[in-house]
Amino acid sequence: MAATDGEVYRKYADDLTRFATGLVGPSDAADVVSEAVLHCLDSPVWVTVTQKRAYLYRSVYNEAARFHRATGRRRSREQRAASSESVDAAEVRPEVLAAVVRLSIRQRAVIVLTYWDDLDPTAIASLLDISDGSVRRHLARGRSRLKETLDVDD
Repeated sequence: MAATDGEVYRKYADDLTRFATGLVGPSDAADVVSEAVLHCLDSPVWVTVTQKRAYLYRSVYNEAARFHRATGRRRSREQRAASSESVDAAEVRPEVLAAVVRLSIRQRAVIVLTYWDDLDPTAIASLLDISDGSVRRHLARGRSRLKETLDVDD
C-alpha cells in the first residue's frame, strides 16, 4: 500500500527542515521546506515518483538556491537605491548615531529624513502622513535633544 502525501511529509519533515537549516539558516528553513513540498505536490510527476525522499531533498535544495538568488537580487536593489543619494553610515560619527537612536521614533524619523535623505518638511509630512506643523515640532524637539546630548553650541 502506497503512503499518502501527508504520511510522506510527516515522515521526512524534520529531516528536510534540518537540511534546509544548513542551507538557508534557521529563520527561513521552514518556509523553504513548505515551498519545496508545495512544488512537489503540485508537480504532475509527483504521483509517478518512486524515490519520494530523494525528490523532496532535491526540491528543498532547488528552493534554497531560489531563495539565495532572490535574496541576492533584493540586496543588490537595496544597495543600488541606497548608494547614490543617501549618506553612508560610515560617514556619520558613532556618537551622532547613538544620540539619534535615543530620540523618540517620530523624532528619529523626522531627523533621518531631513538630514540623511535631504527632504523638506512638506515631503516628510506626506511620507509619514502627518501635518507639516507636526514635522516641524518633532524636528525642533529632536534637534534640541541632539544639541543637549552632543553638547553642541549654536
